[in-house]
Amino acid sequence: MSHNIIKIENLVKNYDLGDLTVHALRGIDFNIEKGEFVAIMGPSGSGKSTLLNILGCLDNATSGNYFLDDVDVKKLTKDQLATLRNEKIGFVFQSYNLLARTTALENVELPLFYNSSVSAKERRERAVAALETVGLSDRMYHFSNQLSGGQQQRVAIARSLVNDPVIILADEPTGNLDTRTSYDIMDVFQKLNSKGITIGLVTHESDIAQFTSRNVTFRDGRIKSEIIVENIKNASEALAQMPVEVDY
Repeated sequence: MSHNIIKIENLVKNYDLGDLTVHALRGIDFNIEKGEFVAIMGPSGSGKSTLLNILGCLDNATSGNYFLDDVDVKKLTKDQLATLRNEKIGFVFQSYNLLARTTALENVELPLFYNSSVSAKERRERAVAALETVGLSDRMYHFSNQLSGGQQQRVAIARSLVNDPVIILADEPTGNLDTRTSYDIMDVFQKLNSKGITIGLVTHESDIAQFTSRNVTFRDGRIKSEIIVENIKNASEALAQMPVEVDY
C-alpha cells in the first residue's frame, strides 16, 4: 500500500508587494509517495522554488493544506516546525552550504547537534556511515576547501542523510557542476533512491530530470504537466559512456 510522504491540497501562496499581489502558487494539488524520485521543473518564476520552500517548512502557504509524513504542518508552532524540519527533511543546496575550515565529517555531524537524544559517539558513527554511503570515506578529515565541487556536494548529501529523514529535498544540486560531475551526483541520488530513500529534486535541466522517476513541470504557479518516466536513464551507465577527458 502506497504512503504519501508529502501531500498538498489546493495550496496557494501569494506575496503582497505594495499594491501588487504576486500569485506564486495558484491552488496546487501534489503528492510524493514513499520511495519516489521526483523532479520538480519549470522556468524562473514558475513557482517551483516557492513550492520547495513550503515543502521544506521554510515558508508558509497562504491557504491550503500540507501534510508531511501525515503531520498537518499548518497546525505546528515555530518550534515544532523546526523540530519537524530537522528530523524529517534532509536538504541539499546548489551552493553546498558547507562550513569553511571545517572537515567533511564535522559538516555532516552538524544536524545531529540539534538532536539531544543522540550521543557524541553515535553522532560520529552516523556521520562516518553517511560519508561512506556517498563514497567519501577517504575524504572525511579533509576541509571543505580541499574538496572538489562534486566532493563538496557529496558531503552535503551525506549531511542530508545523517538524521535518517523521510525525504531529501534537493534544490538545483547540479547547478554549479559540469556535466560529468552532475551525472556522478545523480548516480549517488539514484543509488540512495534504490535503497528506498524518497527524493524531491528541483531542476531546470531536462537531462538531469531523465534520471528521476516522475517529472512535474510548473508554469505560472500551476502544474503544467506530470510525466511518469518510462525509461529512466541510468546515471552510472551514462557516465561510463562519456568520453574520458585527458589533460595534456
